Amino acid sequence: MGIITIEDLPARLAGGKTLAGLDLGDKTIGVAVSDQRFSFAHPRPVIMRRKFSLDAVALLALLQKENAGAVVIGLPINMDGSEGPRAQKSRAFVRNMAQVSDLPFVLWDERLSTVAAERTLIEMDFSRRKRAGKIDSAAAAFILQGVLDRLQSLHASGRTEPDPPTAA
Repeated sequence: MGIITIEDLPARLAGGKTLAGLDLGDKTIGVAVSDQRFSFAHPRPVIMRRKFSLDAVALLALLQKENAGAVVIGLPINMDGSEGPRAQKSRAFVRNMAQVSDLPFVLWDERLSTVAAERTLIEMDFSRRKRAGKIDSAAAAFILQGVLDRLQSLHASGRTEPDPPTAA
């Protein structure tokens, strides 16, 4: 499907779907998944990057298991608002994923998400070694939480209305 706007997300998240968040690193893909009420982002184990085809299979299996209806991917925009090589890599990743999946992607400005995630892990007294294994998923959770908060804000303002899941 490719890239959609945040305003288009609610239509893709009906029927008990969740929303996934990704933080792309050179060595890992940080993953987080929302609850079905779209209130909280929950980090998941990172996916170790090897080559795109293997990464895509692992990611799609996780997204299917988590019943994801859409994916938010952090777009690493420079502090001056420009897009550099890392942003281009994220856009290329989405283009490649669109070839193997119908899941829609939302690009989300991720400036300082890794910094915020690292500060939180330090506050939680994680050692440097333990932080290294959790930082990308923590950053994915920060990215996803930003989108979830924005969806709640849009819902409150009446501009979009995600369908809350029904109890099964």
